[in-house]
Amino acid sequence: SCRGAGGDWLSSSLFGKVGLRNAPLWRAGNFEYSERGLHNQQTGPLVRIGLVFRTEKSVRHGRIVKILVSNDDGYLATGITLLADALAEIAEVVVVAPDRNYSGASNSLTLDAPLRIHEVRDGRYFVNGTPSDCVHLALSGFLDFEPDIVVSGVNHGANLGDDVIYSGTVAAAMEGRFLGFPAIAVSLVGHRRGQFDSAATVARDLVQRLQEDPLPNDVILNVNVPDRPYEELTGVQATRLGFRHRSEPLIKTKDPRDRTIYWIGPAGPGQDAGPGTDFAAIEQGAVSVTPLKVDLTWHEVMPQIGDWLSK
Repeated sequence: SCRGAGGDWLSSSLFGKVGLRNAPLWRAGNFEYSERGLHNQQTGPLVRIGLVFRTEKSVRHGRIVKILVSNDDGYLATGITLLADALAEIAEVVVVAPDRNYSGASNSLTLDAPLRIHEVRDGRYFVNGTPSDCVHLALSGFLDFEPDIVVSGVNHGANLGDDVIYSGTVAAAMEGRFLGFPAIAVSLVGHRRGQFDSAATVARDLVQRLQEDPLPNDVILNVNVPDRPYEELTGVQATRLGFRHRSEPLIKTKDPRDRTIYWIGPAGPGQDAGPGTDFAAIEQGAVSVTPLKVDLTWHEVMPQIGDWLSK
């Protein structure tokens, strides 16, 4: 089952196969052709627009859905390449991503140096700045259109619990939300198999779901996908953020010139990782989808703070 603990938006399976009513005249991979036309078993019927075939779901009100893709691992990372390819099956995709790894950059913007945008090829750009810089530039005048959604990832590593405070992947999605666009951050949990294609397919599934059944624009979806083949995912769960134990101690060492240097220690293990959390979903082999909001105010404590200040 893919029913989420927090509601019905994820109640139907994202992993179902779509069959054809008529016997196919030919079949190649996921593609089949019958009297009904060209059909992708995973994404549905395809419509020809010019020289390109798009899914029916990607054609909304007579136009192609447009997606801005970014990340924090850099424009050459495997995760963003596979994500852009998967989303290109259902939409027009533009990539604006950092020129190098900016993991842990959080929501930082570059204010003390000029930023430059370089085109790698049509629709693919890199910036000498942070993930937030990339999305901010793209949405604040660089692109000559407004995308329908911002998708960040696929991050190489988890963004669970309090990871989201430091994550450049989540920050790119959050910047999109700051500027008024729906946003998804996608991360692959694990470093062994490197099943980025699974996470990219999950992202495509969720974008299609948003096209069919939109959520409020102020919701950011933080998506964590277990590092396993797509067919081995056990479902999708709506989750809340868990919480990690304190980070491991810093790592003190020496550089080649015998000078002392330091590395930030690894993130701590899950502390609040019980049922309903993003940690628990991953342990069960399921995709974790956590709705995030930007408002950091602790509203319930405001009366107490007011009383404290008035003493």
